[in-house]
Amino acid sequence: MSEDLSGFFSKPKLEPEDFYHSEEGYIVFTETYHLKRGYCCQSGCKHCPYGFNKKAKTKRS
Repeated sequence: MSEDLSGFFSKPKLEPEDFYHSEEGYIVFTETYHLKRGYCCQSGCKHCPYGFNKKAKTKRS
């Protein structure tokens, strides 16, 4: 077992277009970030490009 897992736990670097800070001080990810990530986390994100509806628990095809 000589697999190199050093990159597995590293966090990707955020670019300025990936997020902004809300008035409450939270980090809000943009549609650009979600598209770079490549999948829907089904958390009901404000800028979800995948059309997930948290209340209905459905995703737009």
